[in-house]
Amino acid sequence: MIRNPYEDDIVISWPELHRDARYLSALLHEKAARWKGIIAITRGGLVPAALVARELDIRLIDTVCVVSYGNGANGSAQNVSGELQVLKGFEGDGAGYLLIDDLVDTGKTAQAVRRLVPKAHFATLYAKPAGRPIVDTFVKEFKQNKWIHFPWDIEYQFSTPIKDRPQMELKLPPPEAA
Repeated sequence: MIRNPYEDDIVISWPELHRDARYLSALLHEKAARWKGIIAITRGGLVPAALVARELDIRLIDTVCVVSYGNGANGSAQNVSGELQVLKGFEGDGAGYLLIDDLVDTGKTAQAVRRLVPKAHFATLYAKPAGRPIVDTFVKEFKQNKWIHFPWDIEYQFSTPIKDRPQMELKLPPPEAA
């Protein structure tokens, strides 16, 4: 049996993601009044890149397309082949460009993309300790053992009130101590 290395899940809502993208935009605006363009790392960087592009009035958006993992049965990351596959690169070294992604986790994808565009300014919404040294700017840091669920990866659905559930469904775990 494969052990899940993640101890807990963190769910990022659309309003939280939008607020964090605007904050990232403000940080990036302070670093340079004008950027040549944005390079979004697909797929996770597409939404943050669109939000940053709007806030900084950037019209030139390109992509670097990579595959490093697929979805496991429960939505957790599952390595496809152990290899990173670059489906589409970028012409040039990235000088004057923003390289945008949603999260830097282990740093494997970030290192590969950083080699493709070494002079781009690498910005992510969120970072974990293993990948943090690779990015130039980020908004929030999460512990390495937390799995981040982004709003585009989850469905919101109605939850039956506890009083209306069958008795066997009422076994809830006790709250975690702080």
